[in-house]
Amino acid sequence: NMASSDEENHVEEFVSDGRYRNKQRCLVLCLRGATARYRHLLEDIRTLMPHHKKESKLDPGKAGVARAVNDIAQIRSCSSVLFLECRKRQDAYMWIGRVGENAGPSARFHLTNVHTMDELRLTGNCMKGSRPVLTFDESFERLNHLKLLKELFVDVFGTPRGHPASKPFVDRVMAFCYVDNKIWVRNYQVLEKQPENAMEAHLAKKESGQEESTSMVEIGPRFVLDPIRIFRGSFGGQTLFQNPNFVSPNETRAMEYKRKNNSYIHRKDSQKRRKTREEELVVPEDPLATVFR
Repeated sequence: NMASSDEENHVEEFVSDGRYRNKQRCLVLCLRGATARYRHLLEDIRTLMPHHKKESKLDPGKAGVARAVNDIAQIRSCSSVLFLECRKRQDAYMWIGRVGENAGPSARFHLTNVHTMDELRLTGNCMKGSRPVLTFDESFERLNHLKLLKELFVDVFGTPRGHPASKPFVDRVMAFCYVDNKIWVRNYQVLEKQPENAMEAHLAKKESGQEESTSMVEIGPRFVLDPIRIFRGSFGGQTLFQNPNFVSPNETRAMEYKRKNNSYIHRKDSQKRRKTREEELVVPEDPLATVFR
């Protein structure tokens, strides 16, 4: 009985033949009016995704953004899309979703804390086109809406095995961490350091059990995604999730303007009260003021 149970629990190890079977492509584009920082971020993302399809700046016209993006994705035979829109030249929003025959779901994020590769000047470096290891913290297994977002991130950022533009190496890690109700995205290089002498090899083997020491060095880019809403369809449809903690940047700016306006009103009121007090403060005439003149 024990032998039969061991045979049932034993799973044959999967051996990849390296063929290109998962032929999914991701359309990466932005709306016209994006600032230089977000355009550079988009170029960095394209560098990390060998399975991307590039498209020029989108000018949707009267048809609307959703219709235009879906049509372009159908023409380019893309199964997923990463779309960036910039409002008022300061607020950036990122759309990630599935398009085509199995359209949906799609998610909209507020993009903040953007730092590009050139801006950071980090020491990490990896082979262009290498496949990443996608890591998610425990929140993506616990919260329902993060489970759905995890599948979207795997579709968009995960490079298919055997893609012609990819390299058969895994030397970088993309980390997705859920902190403060936001998703923090980081990109690291897996650095394996060879010991230079026997002493270093002995110490490394004593600490980690192997002579080679493995460490992580950040490459970039880095950005933070604040989930706003998840839709059942592509760029619309039934709402599956809505973030109750999200505050629009317009509301934040309005509150800041109101606070500054209130301070201005208080300052003017105090100036007016001081002027009135000075006018009302009259020193009574001294009857002995002219005695010694």
